[in-house]
Amino acid sequence: MSPFIEIIGRCTIVYVFMIVAIRISGKTELAQLSVIDLVLILLISNSVQNAMVGADTSLVGGLTAAAALFLLNTVLKIGLFRSQRLRGLLQGEPLMLIYHGKVKEDNLRRAHLPADELEAACREHGVAKIEDVNLAVLEADGNISILSENYTHQSQHPRRIKRRTTQSS
Repeated sequence: MSPFIEIIGRCTIVYVFMIVAIRISGKTELAQLSVIDLVLILLISNSVQNAMVGADTSLVGGLTAAAALFLLNTVLKIGLFRSQRLRGLLQGEPLMLIYHGKVKEDNLRRAHLPADELEAACREHGVAKIEDVNLAVLEADGNISILSENYTHQSQHPRRIKRRTTQSS
């Protein structure tokens, strides 16, 4: 087998494994990395490097691995664009957190979202009390959308939450 085909195959396996592992661990949005998440990503990237290129540590081997990863990423993005089912599987579904001023405790637990973070998101959107919120949704991309009767505001810097699950009620 060609060393380039072997590198492409190894990269594909590692890429798919990493997507599945990150999804299972509950990470769908990495926009707000904690120190623990950053350390994990740095260590994982170092640990899988040899698995991708094998014994070939040449410039050509590294570039082949990088090209394979870019290609896989492009194919996956096209698949996410075209397939609602794939999007739901990999990115999750919106999760209602507040409905007519009442917190959906089960969904808050599913999202592993502390109540104080939900309260902070409400304040960031200009709503002082949870009771004033008509609807709060943890979007699939990690943003929290807040709608209230008197005031609807889209924050310029919406809060992103790392979600743990995709179930909604």
